[in-house]
Order: sequence, then structure tokens, then C-alpha cells
Amino acid sequence: MPDLTTDVRYIKGVGEQRAKSLLKLNIRTLQDLISYFPRSYDDRRAFRCISDLQPGESACVKAMVAAPPTLNRIRRGLELVKLRAVDGSGTLDVTFFNQVYLKDSLHPGETYIFYGKAEGAHLRKTMTNPLVEREDSRGLTGRIVPVYPLTAGISQGTMVKAIEQGLSACSGLLPDPLPEEVRTAHHLCRIEYAYRQIHFPDDEEQLAGARRRLVFEELFLLAIGLKKLRRRRDVLTCPPYAGTDLSDFYARLPFSLTGAQRKVIGEILSDFSAGRPMNRLVQGDVGSGKTMVAAAAIVCAARNGKQAALMAPTEILAEQHYRGLSPLLESLGVTCSLLTGGMPAKTRRAVLAGLQSGETHLVIGTHALISADVEYAGLGLVVADEQHRFGVNQRAALSAKGERPHLLVMSATPIPRTLALMIYGDLDVSVISELPPGRQKIDTFAVTSAYHQRIYNFLRKEIAAGRQAYVICSMVEENDAIPDDRKAAAEYAGMLQTQIFPDLRVDCVHGRMKPKEKDKVMSAFAAGEIHILVSTTVVEVGVDVPNATVMVVEDADRFGLSQLHQLRGRVGRGEHKSYCILISDNRSEESRARLKIMAQTGDGFKIAEEDLRLRGPGDFFGQRQHGLPALKVADLSCDMSLLHEAQQAAEELLRQDPELRGCPVTAQRVRQMFELNADTLN
Repeated sequence: MPDLTTDVRYIKGVGEQRAKSLLKLNIRTLQDLISYFPRSYDDRRAFRCISDLQPGESACVKAMVAAPPTLNRIRRGLELVKLRAVDGSGTLDVTFFNQVYLKDSLHPGETYIFYGKAEGAHLRKTMTNPLVEREDSRGLTGRIVPVYPLTAGISQGTMVKAIEQGLSACSGLLPDPLPEEVRTAHHLCRIEYAYRQIHFPDDEEQLAGARRRLVFEELFLLAIGLKKLRRRRDVLTCPPYAGTDLSDFYARLPFSLTGAQRKVIGEILSDFSAGRPMNRLVQGDVGSGKTMVAAAAIVCAARNGKQAALMAPTEILAEQHYRGLSPLLESLGVTCSLLTGGMPAKTRRAVLAGLQSGETHLVIGTHALISADVEYAGLGLVVADEQHRFGVNQRAALSAKGERPHLLVMSATPIPRTLALMIYGDLDVSVISELPPGRQKIDTFAVTSAYHQRIYNFLRKEIAAGRQAYVICSMVEENDAIPDDRKAAAEYAGMLQTQIFPDLRVDCVHGRMKPKEKDKVMSAFAAGEIHILVSTTVVEVGVDVPNATVMVVEDADRFGLSQLHQLRGRVGRGEHKSYCILISDNRSEESRARLKIMAQTGDGFKIAEEDLRLRGPGDFFGQRQHGLPALKVADLSCDMSLLHEAQQAAEELLRQDPELRGCPVTAQRVRQMFELNADTLN
């Protein structure tokens, strides 16, 4: 008798070979198999007479094969099976490509169901490569059929059969993580019915009911997990900081902070005085002034006798922070040091000694800050810049260097607030919602590749005026292999250097370069020694080059909107007018709509909301490192009301039964959901 942990290869009809293919889809067990939900559905309930078929419409036709199918070998690798089918209202000519077996399996005089897109004239209709099955089998026609994401070796038919077998195998085995009173109070269907209908719905109404049930369950479990984590955090204590007068800090700034910056600084000071460790995410658009907010927090920590560590994702960014912050902070009595992996041993020893003695108040660096030999006299504040660029383990390891230090996470990736609260469930969220005065608008244009020559002419004009440019190319993917960004960047840079700009200096950076090589090229670009920098998205979070005024993005439709917004933020950082040119030949309605949004607004939060609406929350950052349990059914852009309902239900249950002693299945599912993220969410 199978259970939900049974290896999928033992499910009827799967076997060793298909199990290996299913593994590529992360399907290992019976539970994984039945939880592999369709990405969409194909409504194959519409049956038409041949004469009623409309060109371009997909429909089912019940028709008799009128004569033996014929086989035509056009050339090597192209074989056509042709047949004629009739139903009393007309004739349907059917062509199959490279499906030779159908010649002998479709018999004259027998009736079959053909499902496909119809073409052709009134009396003579055609279908190419339709799905075909016997009249009495009706497995993939005459109903709503699930459509699954696939991999090599697994067809839709194979997946449908495997999941049907999987659902049969676990009949009566599915424990319900929703307590019965929660399920009935929110009018949700039972779990087995929900799984059956999400895969093989009887109609739209049953599908909607099944989806609602599974979305609620997912959000309910997520809400319980996050609330338990927050409660665990709330019991931690640390000595409160004394109130700090920052008037001299404000006076030394060469500009006035915005109201939004001052508001966030107020929230941080309030956390410092609360007597428990701060866990705060500060979100702000590119150029909104997050670093100055962090500087205020660092001054406050230093004046309370505590050290601070600011962790940046690259050496070049760490150096940039050091150059930008140390003159200001040193003038306020806060001693600063830089610690990177590439520094000379003697310098490193001096920095470590300063940290150990407490003489150094702030250290800025990369993951070198969490090396085993780095000891702090009293680490009280950890600032993580560009959080999603760090593995979550690094954040935890740096915090472990102190006695419950305060944590301030800075992110320039605008995330819709609700999604931020879900992703960073253990953090309070602050938003810097306005840009400092004088930050200029970047003119953005969405064009096709037909504009290449004009773009190259424009680049030449800008470079002649003393400016620099970025050109971003998307990664090259071949046969589902790992995308090769080295090939994309190097080939494009070579083409630009030899064919378009032989008199200029073109260089490239890509993800396969060693950090030192990458930093060397970026430093040369920052110094003005390179005119055009060709790159993949490794510059998305990069060094500040005020002289760069043009950002060209090839195949812009392949990037998420938030990613495009980040790339655009690499220019417009100086006094010169800046431009972003998005090139795409994708003419789909969705692609055009997305790029139009980029051209219309520079507001990162509006763009993020739109990105979430268009793409769903699936993988908001590309390589996910933030530790949010993956949502399989819920879409945070569409399921907001259900999210609030699930959160209220979770709160009510935890109020009645804080340890979930009366709901062991719920407790177990919450643990399962969060076990992969234990190092982040504690």
C-alpha cells in the first residue's frame, strides 16, 4: 500500500526511466506528483460538425476515417501521414507530421475524435497534427484538460496518466492540514475533492472552488509559519539604546534629507529603543537615499558604544560605500575601516585588531566580514546592502558575530508591500517613497532591432561628448542547458569592437568571470577608460558611474520589469541627461504592454506592481535566495482578499491554540513548508 512519501517510480505507469525525467521537475514522491499543478487548461468540451468548424478555432470533431491513411516521405526527417475523415456534414483532410505509426493504427470505417485547430474553406476543412483518440476512450477530449510544464522525456499525455494514477493511489490517504472548523467556516471543499478538481475539473465552477481551497490552505499555512516566527523574535531582548541627537549628522550633510528618509530614520531609532533586536527592511527605489538612512543608524549605534558592520555584495560596491561614507562618519567621530578579501595581509591584520579592540566603530566589506578570524568587540548593528544578492546564510552568520545585533536590510528592488511582508516575514518593512530633489528622469524608449544603426550612431554621439554607455545582452540558452552569459557578452562585445566601434574601447563583464577580473573591468569603466561596457545582468547592482548616460538592453522582453528598472538605474546618476533604450522584436501583446510601462513611468513601485500582476510572484528576483516558501497555487497579485481571510483565520487559530497541539497535521505541514528556510526565518 503506497503512502505519500512513496517513490514516484513505483506508481503504476511511471517506472525507472520516467522517474528520472520527473526528477528534473523536482517530482520525487507521490505527494510531489499530485502537487504538480497544471499551469493552464485546455477546454476540449466543444464538439463541432465539420461544416461548422471556424478557421483558427480549436475544437473536437467526431468523424469516420473514409479511406486508408497514406504515408508520404517528403525528405529525410519529414514523413507525412494523410487521411480523409467524414461526418455527414463535410470532409476533413488531416495531416500528421512524423507520426508514422498512425498509418496502421487508424482504420477506415472506424470513428475517432480529432482535436485541433481547423483551417480551410467551407466544404473542405483541414487539421494539422490534431490530437486523435478512439471514440470510446475519451481520455484527452470532450473535457477540460490540464496543461503541465514539461521536460524532455515527459509528454502531456504521460503526465496526465501519471497524475491520474497518483490520485487513485492516494485515495483516502490525504491528511487535511485545514482544521475542520476552519474549512467549514470559510466554505472550502475537502482536500481530496480539491486535488481531483484542480487536475481534472468537471467545469469552471468546480475548478474555481478547488483553486480557492488550495490557495487558502497555502496562504493559511504560510501565515501561521510567519506569525510563529515573529512571536519567537518578539521574545528576544537586548539593552535599549539611549535617545540620540542627530542634529550634527543632519547639519554635515551637503543636502537636506527627504521627509521619507527622516520618517524611516525615526522608525529605526524607535526600534533601537524598544529593547528587542531590530529586524527591518528598508526599501527604496534606485537613488532614493537608503545609504544615508543607514549612516544615521550607524552613528546612533556608535554613540551607544556599539560597532556596526555594513555588508555589500561585491568588493567594488564595498569600496564605493567606504569612499562615500567614511569622510562623513569620521567627521562625526565614527572610525571606519574597509575589509575585503583582496587586501594585503598586513592591512587586514590592522583592521582585525581595530575591530577586536573596539577602536573601529564601522567596518564595511563583503562576505569577508563573516570570516572565522573576524572578531568584534561589540557588534550591535548589521547593515546588509542588496539583501537578495546574499545567501540568507550569510546574513545569519554575520548576525551571529554579535550578541543579538540589530539588523537593517537595504534593498533597491522595489517589491509590492504585500509581497515584501510575505518574503521578509520576520522583518518590519519601511519604504522610502520619494526621490531626493534633482534626481533626473531617464528618457526610455522601446524599439525594434530595425533601430540598431540609429542606436549605434546615438552612442557614438554621446561618447564624442565625453559620455559612456552600457549594453546589456540576455544570456544564451541552448537545449535547456545552463544559460551561457560568457558567450553572449563576449561575442557581442567582439562584434561591436571590430565591426561598429573599432576606434573606441569596448569591454565586457559576465557572470563566469572571477570577482577580481570583474572588479578590474568595472573599475576601468568607472575611471572612464572604457567607452562601452557590454554585460549581462551582473551590472544590475553595480558601481556608481555618474558619467554613463546610455543604457541599451537587447532582447528586453526576456527580462522582468523590475530587473529592467534596476538596469535603467545604472544611468542618470550624474548631471548629464540620460537615456534607456529597450530593444525587442517580440510583437506579442503582453510583451509590448510591459515595455510600454517602462517607457511611461520611472516609479519602481508602480513597475513592481505591474510586474507582479503580469508575471505573478513565482520568482520575483530571478535566483531566489530570500527564503520564502514557494507558493504553488496562490498568486499574491490576484488573491489579496483570500490572503487577508487566511491571515485572520491563522491569527484566530493561534490565539486559541498557540502551539497547534490540537492540529498536528497543520503543525507538521507548517514545519515542512519552512524547514528549507530555517536559517532565514528564525
